[in-house]
Amino acid sequence: MTATRALAAGVWQADLSRSTASFQVGNLGRKANGTVPVTAGTVEIGPDGALLAVHGTLDLGAIDTGIAKRDQDLRKPRLLDLDRHPVMTFTATSARAAGNGWHVTGTLAARGTETELGGTVEVSSLDGREAVLTATARLDRRTLGIRAPGFMIGRYVDITVTAVIAQSA
Repeated sequence: MTATRALAAGVWQADLSRSTASFQVGNLGRKANGTVPVTAGTVEIGPDGALLAVHGTLDLGAIDTGIAKRDQDLRKPRLLDLDRHPVMTFTATSARAAGNGWHVTGTLAARGTETELGGTVEVSSLDGREAVLTATARLDRRTLGIRAPGFMIGRYVDITVTAVIAQSA
């Protein structure tokens, strides 16, 4: 059964205590990994199984790379500018069925700017009125105005959001 037929029509809400966002980016020739709390998430499925809407919010102000100095550096205005813009949002503008999920394109807002971002959303598991969605995307940091030498911070940031969603009553 494809994802477009698997999720029941209606609004699905993310269980924030069981949803996570993580990222990976090149840093001085190595891979830097981090996590960011998910603070909101909704998915709306139409009567025909089509994905109608996706919206998510991350708390970049609570970014955690496991290295306190790096986390402080990311707060700086030339990087994520977290003191002025601690939140990142994604709102889908289009979606089409693909495999066990959808290819989604939308607007990513961070650092006081917006950029288009595309990626995939897959239904990892489905158990009645609860499902696990895994979204992946590759962000070109330059589209958000993050400027840094490529040897210091890689151009692309791989983002993964795993959301446990439940259908609203």
